[in-house]
Amino acid sequence: MQTATPPASLLVEPERHTLLPPETTATFGSTVVVAPHPDDESLGCGGLLALLADYSNPAHVIVMTDGSRSHPNSPSYPTARLAALRERETLDALAALGLSARAARFLRYPDCELRAAGTLAFEEAALRLREMLVALAPDTLLVPWRRDPHCDHEATWRLLREAIVDLESRPHWLEYPVWAWTQAESEVAPQNDEGHAWRLDISPVLARKQAAAIARHRSQTGALIQDDPGGFLLEPAMLSHFTRPWELFIEPADG
Repeated sequence: MQTATPPASLLVEPERHTLLPPETTATFGSTVVVAPHPDDESLGCGGLLALLADYSNPAHVIVMTDGSRSHPNSPSYPTARLAALRERETLDALAALGLSARAARFLRYPDCELRAAGTLAFEEAALRLREMLVALAPDTLLVPWRRDPHCDHEATWRLLREAIVDLESRPHWLEYPVWAWTQAESEVAPQNDEGHAWRLDISPVLARKQAAAIARHRSQTGALIQDDPGGFLLEPAMLSHFTRPWELFIEPADG
């Protein structure tokens, strides 16, 4: 009997990947989640963060950009006010997941302006991240999937890759998809030969992730800013990828 060929993308038919129990997070040790924007931490890793808090694992979140480009034409929320709002939303979301404000680090780079590799600004940002990782000394590091289709997501991956080059002790590296879910069958998604995917059962904390953490990002769900018709909105179809009782993580083949 012929064996069916598995899909090329790790994000197609994701239920085929091993489902690990919630208590797996107890083995993560000290953990750092790096989010390109305020809200990526809740979308991609909200369940994981809640479980880390429940198992008393030290956890920190580094937010790379200020998220201020989501509503560029809002009269009521100009750049500085929107950036401040998005930080407050992130702190509220982390509190809902069980983390204190001390767990958050906001680097406040301008939204959509993380620097390209080969520039002095890139080297400076990578050095800043390296120093932060040395201070936090994570056992596990979570970064966005390397081809997650947004400029800040891809740049965040490149910066972290540079930041860990000279670390004396390199953390366990995991990648999480956010926008790649919307292009699961395309080449931007992780392919079978690029790594191993597994799922983490977050069913015990799913309500905290959805109704508490993601809902706290009101500026992104249309519940707050309504004076910029062209502003960003997390559509129901997008949010549906993060209402599942599991989160998917990728162990890359290249380490």
